[in-house]
Amino acid sequence: MYQKILVTLENGRADASLLPHVAALAAQTGAALILLHVADGWAARNFDQLQLAESEEMRADRAYLEAAAAGLRAQGLRVETRLALGNPPAEIVRLADHEHCDLIAMASHGHRLLGDIIHGSTIDKVRHDTTVTLLVVRAAKLPAE
Repeated sequence: MYQKILVTLENGRADASLLPHVAALAAQTGAALILLHVADGWAARNFDQLQLAESEEMRADRAYLEAAAAGLRAQGLRVETRLALGNPPAEIVRLADHEHCDLIAMASHGHRLLGDIIHGSTIDKVRHDTTVTLLVVRAAKLPAE
């Protein structure tokens, strides 16, 4: 069914809801996983054009991806990591196309109108710009939410 799954990670609590779903799916289908985080801070957005050094945030993101990959590899899964720089929706769509992924897995925070206006909706932008199937997993709410 699925051969290659792009898993978008934000380096936040929503990832804890998404990763078990994609691990189970990959185990059942034999799919390879590509873990992607898109760094979108000032340094990341201007990295190439200003020839900047990798920021501490980018190094932390890379370490986070590798730690997540190690946990999945320990479950016997095939996993690669990618740290992209710039606009998250555009980079997700670009990498899914470039890697010939047949599923994009993302976590949703469940924002409503005001939250989407303030935070934007990466999922909404991705779903409009790709033909790849999307799996959206609702992030578990914290007890105080």
